[in-house]
This record gives sequence, structure tokens and C-alpha cells, in this order.
Amino acid sequence: MRHSKKKDIFFDLDHTLWDFEENAGEALTELFAIHNFEALGITSVISFIETYNRNNHRLWALYHHGKITKTELREARFADTFHELGIDPRLFPKAFEEEYLKLCPQKTHLFPHAHETLSYLQEKYTLHLISNGFGDAAEIKVTKCGLKKYFATIVISETVGVHKPDPRIFHHAVRNAKTAIPDSVMVGDSLDADIRGAQNVGMDAIYFNPKNEAVPMDIKRSIGTLSELTRIF
Repeated sequence: MRHSKKKDIFFDLDHTLWDFEENAGEALTELFAIHNFEALGITSVISFIETYNRNNHRLWALYHHGKITKTELREARFADTFHELGIDPRLFPKAFEEEYLKLCPQKTHLFPHAHETLSYLQEKYTLHLISNGFGDAAEIKVTKCGLKKYFATIVISETVGVHKPDPRIFHHAVRNAKTAIPDSVMVGDSLDADIRGAQNVGMDAIYFNPKNEAVPMDIKRSIGTLSELTRIF
């Protein structure tokens, strides 16, 4: 692909550039102690974070496809976590969700080589961002982490009104970037939202797979680290 005619590279944000699990884990560890969850019967912060991540991932998949709302996602992810850990969800502190929403986007852990890779690519291509995240949180993340400077355009699904993998958000992003599908490539961690979403509109895609999970046959290219993009492009 190094000698391809690609001109524009579109990136996902969470789980691709911004290390969601690292940042969420740090925020949840702090709030776990502040709200003394051990007194409620949750003795392991690791178990709490792992259970939350699993529920959050499941609910985001539903949100991607418009099956639940933003409010339902936010209400369910911690309630379901409490329930799964055997704690009455009614004991969940009312302030916790809002505190988490304020604290987590402030965290600045990126995947290794994010800045170096984006800086390198920016010299050769026009870079863009397409995120299914919430607008207010995404703005904080890209600003706090110094990512904003790399992207010519930023498209947030909440603002557009449709989410990846809906073809409309990819077409909107391409029009907004004043480019074309054949000239573009998508880089993201979600097989459903990013990779198959892009491929379904005819856009090339690169699967970011840092956990080295099995790659389905329909996925044409995958990488384990962001720095691999400097060898591809």
C-alpha cells in the first residue's frame, strides 16, 4: 500500500488512538476508592473494571446500531455492572456517573507511537477523525492529548446523527473532507463499526488489533501497533 494513490486516512478515536481501557481503568480506580465501593461489597477493583469494560463494550455495540440511546447506555453500564457483581443497582452512587464522565476524558493515555505515527502520516496524507463517541467527551480527549492538530476534519456521530457502521456517516465524512471513497482508508479497532462499516461503502480499511485477536477472513489488512502504519504508507 506504500505506493498506493491514497490521499486521506480516517482514524477512529477510542480504542484506536485514545487508550480507552487504560484511561477508564485509571478513572474508575480513583472513583472506586473515593466512593468506598468495598463497603458496598465489591472487594476487587480489578473485577469491577473488567465487568464494567465488558458491559460497556456490549452496550456500545447496541448504541452503534441505534438500538439504545445515549441516556440508556450511560444508565445501564454501571447498573448492569453492579447487578452482575451481586450488588443492588439502587446502591450505585448517584454522583458516580457524572464524576466518571468528567474525569475519564481528562485522562491522556494514548496507544504507543500515536504521536509519532500521526506526525509522520500528516506529512504525506490528509488525516481525519470519525468517532462514535459523545461530542463533549471527544472534544476534551483530542484537546487534552494534543491530537487535534493532526486532523483536517473531525466527525462525531452524535453531531451527525448516525453512527458507524451506518454508511451515511462514512459518506458524510468523505464529503466533509472533500475527498472520495477510492482515495480514502479507514483505521480502527472495531470490526463491525470501523472495518466492515468502511468496507461496505467501498473504502479500504486497516484493522487495529493490539491484542492480536483472530482476524476474520473478510478483513484484508490488520496491524498490531500504530507504528506499522509508517511502513504501510
